[in-house]
Amino acid sequence: MCYDIAYMTKRAEKYAEHYRVDKKSITANLKSAQPVYHVQAFAHPDIPVITNESPGELNFFHWGLIPFWVKDVQTATKISNQTLNARGEEMFNKPSFRNSARKRRCLVVVDGFYEHHWEDDKSYPFYISMKNDEPFSLGGLWETWRLEKEGIERHTVSIVTTRGNEMLNWIHNKPKASEGPRMPLIIPQELESDWLNAADDPVGISLIKDMIQPYESEKMKAHTVNRLRGKQYIGNKPAVCEPYNYEGFSPKY
Repeated sequence: MCYDIAYMTKRAEKYAEHYRVDKKSITANLKSAQPVYHVQAFAHPDIPVITNESPGELNFFHWGLIPFWVKDVQTATKISNQTLNARGEEMFNKPSFRNSARKRRCLVVVDGFYEHHWEDDKSYPFYISMKNDEPFSLGGLWETWRLEKEGIERHTVSIVTTRGNEMLNWIHNKPKASEGPRMPLIIPQELESDWLNAADDPVGISLIKDMIQPYESEKMKAHTVNRLRGKQYIGNKPAVCEPYNYEGFSPKY
């Protein structure tokens, strides 16, 4: 699954070039939103997205999709803890995701994500990113949730996942899913437009389903980092994603 990410840690030009978004808009967002070197999904942060409805804009949506049909805050809170991730293989069938899977897809803009490896009953966190150090896109689903009487409107998002590639199969070796390791769905840059714009018809849906594939390990890199939980966690600081070696542990990556 994908519960720990980093975003907006690079210069504005990086995002403007990759996404062809107005640099002034990116710069404004970077000024109003501090770089996030690590954040955990259950904190429900606002994370950067580019949606199919506004492909030229960078927006920030609440992590934890709330379906449009939810009628009260209590249910919304409960569901948002269960919709941080959307299984790509099931998203067209699940009630919480199927409307968004067809009509409201987005790119979640990240610089990296974290997963834990287990060995001898100890966990070792890894930071995973692209070998070229560029920002990249995770497949996302979004929804705008409203309670008109209460005056509530919230833009929400879920990160799509797929089965693990070779790298994640090794790193994420203690998955909760019975069928094995998962990883966030990474959308190749050349397919980002297709992910956003595929039509809501059999051809478009088939195109999206074909994209639910693990990304190539050869284009990714990973290294161990300091603890992301407990007393050793240093918080949202640049050092949180820097390499950290553990005595007696020899990682494959």
